[in-house]
Amino acid sequence: MDIDSIPAINAVLNGIATVLILIGFVLIKSGRQIAHRIAMTAALLVSAIFLIGYVYHKYKVQGVHTEFNGEGAIKYVYYIMLFTHIILAMAIVPLVLRTFWLATKGFYEKHKAWAKWTFPIWLYVSVTGVLVYLFLYQWYPPQAT
Repeated sequence: MDIDSIPAINAVLNGIATVLILIGFVLIKSGRQIAHRIAMTAALLVSAIFLIGYVYHKYKVQGVHTEFNGEGAIKYVYYIMLFTHIILAMAIVPLVLRTFWLATKGFYEKHKAWAKWTFPIWLYVSVTGVLVYLFLYQWYPPQAT
């Protein structure tokens, strides 16, 4: 695997996490706690693998970012999405870990209260992670040098 393939792999991991988070939500709403736990644990593991890949990629490219090549209004849409994605991505790690920990310790009422905040933020970060990839590498790809 070369360094240029990591963003695509990370986008796939974010997409898988999105699906697992949504499945976990549907499962808990239908009262299937064990299946919910499995889906959310899988989402946590996929997200952890994503984070490792993201940090590794940033290390290998020495923090250099990919320039966005969109023009006009779409540039503002992209940068607003990117800004909110970055801020919420930093917040989601402790939120997910705390929410997960509460569940594993059996503090289900506290877990549920935290999950009301964690779920939509985690979902947003996962979806916008895929969108950032699509904007940067598929819809407005880097210019050939």
